[in-house]
Amino acid sequence: QVQLVESGGGLVQAGGSLRLSCAASGSIFSINAMGWYRQAPGKQRELVATITIFGSTNYADSVKGRFAISRDDAKNTVYLQMNSLKPEDTAVYYCAAAPMPTTRFDYWGQGTQVTVSA
Repeated sequence: QVQLVESGGGLVQAGGSLRLSCAASGSIFSINAMGWYRQAPGKQRELVATITIFGSTNYADSVKGRFAISRDDAKNTVYLQMNSLKPEDTAVYYCAAAPMPTTRFDYWGQGTQVTVSA
């Protein structure tokens, strides 16, 4: 079992920055990959960024060049640095983890609200 707790959401003006954190606990050595998803009202959940145990990263086209996913193994924490925020980035952001040996995201955090004002 893996438990994920997100933090760092809030209200920010367009063009601003925010860094989300996701602290993992439990069977942390079973994690194969971590990801950030977001879901805005009336929209489907969208994969924002992923990072594998080897450090490979992928980003949605909508955030490429603005967001960066990273992790700190010593702190069992994954981050999402969000720069040049736009109102369309407004959503609930969820941290997710995929257990080895799969890339299926089975574990989810509670979500943290990010609101970007114009």
